[in-house]
Order: sequence, then C-alpha cells, then structure tokens
Amino acid sequence: MSTMPPSHRKATTIRASGPVANMAVAQSAKAKMASKTGNAKSATKGDTCTGAANNSAKSKSQMHRRSRTGCYTCRLRRKKCDEGNPMCTACKHLGLQCEYKRPIWWSNNDARRQHKEDIKNIIKRKKLSEKSAHSISTSMSSPPGLSHSLPTSASGTDPLDRNRSASIDSHFSNGFNFNTPPSVGHYGAYNSQLPPEFIFAQGQFSPYEIDVKTERQMFVDNVPTMKESHVSTFSTFQTPPPPGTALQCDPLESGWTEHTRHERKESLSEEALNVNFFDFAHNTSTDAKIELEENDQRLFDHFIQAVLPTLFPILESNQHGSVGSDLVLPALQSNKVYLHCCLSIAAQHLKGQVNAVSEEIDEDIMRHRYATIWSLCEALKRDENHQQILEATLALIFFQCVVGRSDDGLLDIPWHQHFQAAINLVQKLGLTQMVSDPVQQMAQTPFNMTLTAWIDILGASMQGVSPTFAHTYREKHLSQVNHHLGLRELMGCEDRVMYLISEIACLESLKAAGMLNDFSLCQHVSCLGEQISLTEMGVEVPKLPFNANGSLSPKQLSKNMTTAFRTAARIYLCSLVPGFSPHQHSPMNLVEKLTEVLETIPSGPNGYDRSMTWVYLMGGSISLPNSSFRAFFDDRVSQLGAAATCGSFGRMSAVLRETWLQNDITSMASTPGSNASDGHSSHVHWRDVMRSKGWDFLMI
Repeated sequence: MSTMPPSHRKATTIRASGPVANMAVAQSAKAKMASKTGNAKSATKGDTCTGAANNSAKSKSQMHRRSRTGCYTCRLRRKKCDEGNPMCTACKHLGLQCEYKRPIWWSNNDARRQHKEDIKNIIKRKKLSEKSAHSISTSMSSPPGLSHSLPTSASGTDPLDRNRSASIDSHFSNGFNFNTPPSVGHYGAYNSQLPPEFIFAQGQFSPYEIDVKTERQMFVDNVPTMKESHVSTFSTFQTPPPPGTALQCDPLESGWTEHTRHERKESLSEEALNVNFFDFAHNTSTDAKIELEENDQRLFDHFIQAVLPTLFPILESNQHGSVGSDLVLPALQSNKVYLHCCLSIAAQHLKGQVNAVSEEIDEDIMRHRYATIWSLCEALKRDENHQQILEATLALIFFQCVVGRSDDGLLDIPWHQHFQAAINLVQKLGLTQMVSDPVQQMAQTPFNMTLTAWIDILGASMQGVSPTFAHTYREKHLSQVNHHLGLRELMGCEDRVMYLISEIACLESLKAAGMLNDFSLCQHVSCLGEQISLTEMGVEVPKLPFNANGSLSPKQLSKNMTTAFRTAARIYLCSLVPGFSPHQHSPMNLVEKLTEVLETIPSGPNGYDRSMTWVYLMGGSISLPNSSFRAFFDDRVSQLGAAATCGSFGRMSAVLRETWLQNDITSMASTPGSNASDGHSSHVHWRDVMRSKGWDFLMI
C-alpha cells in the first residue's frame, strides 16, 4: 500500500496571558511537586503505599481549595491570597505591588528569584522598623508631605503610598533617608541600576505579556501523529529611560526635599487617562486560530515580537497594552487582508535588520504585498466589509512609516494612491459626520478616523496640498462642545495644533495655485500666527517627562510634543512668507527654540524621536551649518542606532542630508559680499530635493 507523504498544518492561537490563563500550568507544576514531596516523606518514615496515597490526596485537596485567581505577589510568596480589589490584604499590609496581570518578572526565573529576594528584604526591614518604633519616641515627625506609615486595610487610601515600595521604611530605618538627596549607591528615581519591576511598580500600569501560541501537527494518510507547539511572546515591558535623560539633582542643593515633594504632588495630579477613548471596531476574542505556512509563521513571530511594540508608541504610553490586545491582534484574527499586510511589513522589517540583500526576503515582501493589494481591489469591487478594508488600507499606508528603507528598490504603489481608497471608505462609513455632529456626541471616537486625520493633515504638507477633510478639522477647531478627535492620544500633539497645521497646508495650496497676492498672503499668515499663539496660553516651559519615581508622565510628554509641533508649525508658516530665507533672524531663533524643546523628548531606541519625524523635517530643513540643531540631530541619530535608518525617520534623515548638501553648496557659491539676511539668498526647498531624487515619502 502506498503511503502518502506527511502533511503539515499549523494554526496560531492568540490569547492574552493572565492569572487564569497561566493557572493550568502552575497547578500542574505544583501537583508534581506536592506528589514528589509526599512520596519522599513516606519513604523516610517507612509509610505504606496507603499512607503515600493519603498524603497525595491531602495535597490535591489542599490545591483544590487554593485560589485560582490570586495575585502574583502572593503566588510568588506561596501565601494564600484573599483576592482583594484593587489590592489584597497581604500586599496592602506590606506595601507591596499587588498584580493580577502576569508581570514581566514572572516569565524569567532570575527576575523571579530577584523579586522574591527583594520582597524578603522589604519584610525584614518592616519588622525591624516596627521593633525600633517601640523604643524611640513617637513625637518625631516626618517631613511635610512625606508619609512613612504603612497603609492598612482600614486606612490605606493614598494611591501613592500604596504603590511606593521605598516608603515601607520608617524614618527610623537605615534603609533610606528621605531628608538627604539620593546618592549613586541608592536606586534613585533615574539610577540605571534600578530593577525594572520597581520602576513599573510606581506607574498606573504594570508590564505584562501576550502569548501567541502556534500548534503544529503532522498528518500521515490524514491520521494525526506528532504534535508540537510554539509560543511567541509580545511583551509590554519597555526599557527604563537611559541615564542621559535623567533629571540632574545637585547633591548639595538644600531644596532637594521640597523639590521632591513638589514632584510627588504633581505626579498625583496626573489627569485620569481614558483607556476607553477609542473605538477599535473589534470584538476581543480570547482564543482564535490563524493557519500559516512554516515560512509565514517566521514572519508572524517577527511581527509580534519586533514590529508590534514600535507601531503606536504614544498610544501605548497612554493606554498600556491596547495596541496589541485591542487593535492589532484582533485584526490579525478577523481580517485576512490585514494579516497579509502585517506579514509583508514583517519581511520589510526583517530585511532592514539584517541589512543585506536577500532574494528570499524580497520574495516574501512582494508575495504578501501583492496578496494585500489584490485582496483590497477585490473587496472594493464587491463593495463590502468597508470597516475591514479601511483598516487594512490604513495599515498598508502607516506601517510603511515604521519599516523599510528609502533605497530598498522594490516596486510599490505610492501612499497617496492608497489614501484615495481610504478617503472613499471614510465617506462611505460616514466617519466625518460621526465625529463632527454636535448634537450626538459619541462615547468613543472611531480609531480609523483619528488615524485617517493624522495621515491626511501631515500627508497634505508633504505634497503641498489641502487636507481632504480640512473642513471637518476646521469645524472641530471652532467647536465649543467637543473639539477632541483623539490626535493627542494617538500621536502626542494636541488636536487644535494639528488643526492649525491643516490650515497652514490649505494656505500653501492657495499660494501654489496663485490665488493670493503677497498682501493677502501675509494677512493670512499673521492671522494663523495669532491662532497658534492662542494655543500657547497657560503653557509651561517644557521639562523632562518623568515623575519623581522614574515613571513616564504621558501628560508631560504630550505637552512637550505639542510644543515641538507648535514650533515646527510656526516654521512651516514662516516659510510661506514672500522672500523667506533661513538666514533671517526669526527662523533661526525658531530652530534654536525647537532644538531646546526636542531635548526634553526621551531619546534612544525606546524613546520617541521616531514619533517626531515631521517636526525634525520642518526644523532641520532650514537649519544652517552653524546651527546647534545639526549637532543635536547627529547625536539623536547615533542614539537610535540601526533604527535611525528605517521607516519615516530614516527617509527624513536622507532628505535632510541631501537638503543640507545642496543648500551648503549654494551658500558657498553665493556672491561674496552679498547679505544673506536680506531674504534674497537662494534656498533649496526640501520638497524640491524629493522631486529631484524621485522620492515620494510620507514622513509622519
């Protein structure tokens, strides 16, 4: 009888890891351990088989009574958890972080042992402080605003005290002195040696992981035989800020304690972020399978592990974990076109990482790119599933801003042609009417409309045309009811500043069409400048976006980014004035101001420079050779490393380098004795550089 060759079938199961999801594995391991312990004891005492069986039965009975949803801190301590919400009694009494979602240290044995040792030290210090408190006068008081008492089940109401791991030491303990500045030996707010779990213990969200499980089974004559599984993990852990971004504290500064109190008070005043701001148009599924070929599985794993964490960093900082669990993973389950798009993007990212020409990777890119575009065309012909088509089309446009190089040499359709299809879908779905209706305000803003607005506004400035939905943005800007479209939550800049950038793009379009004379143009520029100034009212000077406990402040980060976008918008607006020259004092001052603001944006691979691509383009395109911007930009590029050459940031960098080269050559070739500040010196525009190179980039 002939034997059919074995066939392979692979399915990917996506599920969120949490207390319930991991309990089966934990209980299995505990059962084995309990069984071994019972057998060892019976052998030592000479018990009979009946005795060993009774011990095993008791262990199983005890395990059955043990909580299946206890917090991970109690599990680590092997203590019974009363499952209190938001904190169990044991963690509240000891001042420990009570975590019901699987934290990052749980999946690493070394980190778990270190965390357990840290908890032991905390308990020891607490007992010592309690003993010493009886022998020292209780009349001594702690500095104002720094409470060292432990929250109890009756009085643990201060959210900062519940989360502050260092505060469990009283002022009598030798562990930490709140009245002196932190030294290098202490794990201070910005010490690079601080364990990550203590940094995240201070924030509103704890890092956790999402497991993507792949099951593979071999069939021989349609008979299932060997079965194996593989798990890819998407982690929401982010590396703490590098030492270079730390706030500098003078060890001899007498006002350090007051400064710390002010920072703690400010961290308490952080606005309550609305984690349900966006409507992602997905029903979250806890268990769904995706069948993939072996080569595609490699791309899928790479997308989950390497690409997904870099897609929407600002949204992730505001709504921790929502990018993966609420947006991307559900779309991968339900939208085949979206899946093909993500696999193509993963292949592009992989090619950028290896930095080498590979026919296999190029074939993967083009295969899935063709499948994505063909599927979109077929779906548009059928005129159905508009929400899914729009989702995949926007992903096809925006994900290109994260991966790929400017010189990959692969055929592709320009982003603005894809965006035309997205515009038609937005109109069919009536999203603009939904977000601009003053009578019926929605509980949640459609995510696809916010992403469309981001691409529409900044994309229009790339081409020198008016945004398609400029009228909608104008209505939102003037609205007294609700002007929010979610741009601040998605990309960091306040909505009204983005709306004004849309108005500047409209003005440039009118100028290019010759519909304004110089006098009218200057009037419009002046009016828009006043509108930009109105958005500055009450704005504080930008500062590093970190709280005193070392955690990122999304509110302060948004303020800094808004200031940077506002300054870049002024540069964009000034460039429309007749006779504009980068050698004039006003644009030179704006570039220097922009450089100062960008210094408050966290840098490096885990920073937010790649979210500031448009800002860097506007400011860098008019920076002069002696400007501090160029040296600052080179430093930021070096800190990004290999990531600086990929995506929109890499394309922007290529445009700036070429623009600088051409303008510097023009400046050196200018007539000796000419006054560059008179506004008549020639200047090569960055858009002219792109046209000369045949570049058609979306740099957002």
